[in-house]
Amino acid sequence: MAFAKHLTPPYYAVIFTSTRRQDDTTDAYANTADRMGQLASSQEGFLGVESVRGADGLGITVSYWRSLEDIAAWKAVSEHLRAQERGRKEWYDHYEVRIARVERAYDIRREGKL
Repeated sequence: MAFAKHLTPPYYAVIFTSTRRQDDTTDAYANTADRMGQLASSQEGFLGVESVRGADGLGITVSYWRSLEDIAAWKAVSEHLRAQERGRKEWYDHYEVRIARVERAYDIRREGKL
């Protein structure tokens, strides 16, 4: 997945760190994760998302939001609530959510690279 682009502080980051259950071999998780990305991107205040998952099942998804109110509204979306419940019951051994305010951000790019 690509970097989230054009983020100008201050903004908020929701950091979702999870460990997937090893016994889940269905496509339901990937399909739901894709759907949540689509749904989040249509929400007021959504700025972007970055996500990775290792072969060991550990994953980190960081979504970026304009305000705490926008984050609360996203958390309350009914389809998102249903996905959260499935995650607790079916897909995760462990997860943690952290919310942080980004005050400053910078990057470095090699010449000729995007």
